[in-house]
Parts: sequence; C-alpha cells; structure tokens
Amino acid sequence: MDGYELKTTFYDDFTIAEAFGTKAIEDTYRRAFEEWKTNVVYITELVMVLNWKLWHHWNAGRTEMAELYDRLWKEADRWCCDNLKGEDLSYFYSTTD
Repeated sequence: MDGYELKTTFYDDFTIAEAFGTKAIEDTYRRAFEEWKTNVVYITELVMVLNWKLWHHWNAGRTEMAELYDRLWKEADRWCCDNLKGEDLSYFYSTTD
C-alpha cells in the first residue's frame, strides 16, 4: 500500500466478502461503485483496493479470485478514465500512479 492512508473501509469490506465467495465480492463491488462513483477520493480508493486485492490473490496462487479482482479493477479503472474530468482526473492519476 506504499504509505497510502486508507479513507474508506473498502479493503476490509472486500476481505469480509471473500469469506462468502465470488458473488459476495461482486455484490460488494457493485454496491460500493454505485454509492461512491461520484466521490473522486472514494472511487479512486476503490480502484486501488481492487488492484491490491488482485495482486494479493495472484501472489497467493488464488487465480480465480485474482481474475475476478482483475475484471472488477479494469471495469472501475476504465470508468474513471472515461468519466472523471479536470482536477478529478488529475487526482485519480496522481493518486494511482
């Protein structure tokens, strides 16, 4: 996490969802995305958490979970790149860089 200070509970929310399987992870993602896509700080952190979870599961050899997080990360990242503008897009790029 490279010194980034979490501002949300997304990381913990996904960790809890993992105990209930892939459908719970997808549900957690959909709810978080819909609720927070208009908040640049939170949507940026959601993208970062999805990426961290992707690599955590990939490195642990849990390819199914890693592939799910990869798909969700790509979806959220693409949405941010396509929809954020101006200072919000600059914040997104500088924070996720």
